[in-house]
Amino acid sequence: MLAALVAGRSRVERLELGERTVWIKRYAGREGMMRMRAQSVLASLLREPILRPSPVLPPEQMIERELRKMAALSAAGFRTAKVLYRGPRALVLENLGRTLGGDMSDAKGEPAVHDGLLLRAATEIGRLHRAGLCHGRPHPRDFVIDADSSFGFLDFEEDPQAVMPLASAQARDILLLFLQIATRSLLPQTPGEAYAAWASRATPAAVAELSRIVARLTPLLTAMRAVQRVKPGQDVARFIAAVETLQRLADSPSDPVSGGGASQAAPSPNKAKTP
Repeated sequence: MLAALVAGRSRVERLELGERTVWIKRYAGREGMMRMRAQSVLASLLREPILRPSPVLPPEQMIERELRKMAALSAAGFRTAKVLYRGPRALVLENLGRTLGGDMSDAKGEPAVHDGLLLRAATEIGRLHRAGLCHGRPHPRDFVIDADSSFGFLDFEEDPQAVMPLASAQARDILLLFLQIATRSLLPQTPGEAYAAWASRATPAAVAELSRIVARLTPLLTAMRAVQRVKPGQDVARFIAAVETLQRLADSPSDPVSGGGASQAAPSPNKAKTP
């Protein structure tokens, strides 16, 4: 394992140690600086807190930040990976199991199962928010559902609470998750059910803050659509879809397709554990 720590270059690396799988996560500390500077400028121009990037820290402090968030989630009863080794620029973490993103890829031919995974993610993020926590960068690859349906959280590099109020950080969480839900769901009712699953568990402050943020971002859609016509890109397409979807849900929360009550999420298929 020590040889892999020294020789490896990937930010995240899977390592097989006999019958045990572990993950090496390396921290560089200066990745994405141009993007973060641009994001900071945009946040200042628009005076919108949720656009502020998390502070860029040296590797040791990034590790400390991630461990602090993992400890907070664990203390609140949420499942996170155990730390097997801590170095100055890397962590070695246990393998929690197959990611939600992996299960979704295998369930594309089963819409109810596929979208049930998205509903489960929205439900668990709502529970996390109700506990006074936020994830920071929720994505299907950062969630794990075990064979017994136990849900786990991964990847806590971002700390939006350091630069914005908790309600804003939580609203940002669900906005980021809807970048995936609005573009990857297979059933028309899924976005509304996912929103209801989150909103019924999240705090009223987070729900109100999301409505405020969506109202602030909606005027940007015209410019974003123009950008998409000139230079199509997945990131812009996801942003447009997420804001349009959340705007509709906020306007019609009782509509069963647009924003109806949450349904029970389908369990994850029982498959071999892979990343």
